[in-house]
Amino acid sequence: MIDIKDIRDKGAKDLEKMLDDLLEEQMKLRLQFVTGQVTNSSHFKRIRKDIARLKTVLSEQANDNR
Repeated sequence: MIDIKDIRDKGAKDLEKMLDDLLEEQMKLRLQFVTGQVTNSSHFKRIRKDIARLKTVLSEQANDNR
């Protein structure tokens, strides 16, 4: 789980890279799930929440810049 304080301290470029990495990891997990290779299904929930945290902070930063 990513700490929200760490997320808020990073710049937009870093957050976008982290978001891309998490989305890629989520895709890999989905493929593993389909093939039956997933052993820890709670990882889906953690990744999904981390993605939501990143998107929230990115939108907050975009609104602050207006």
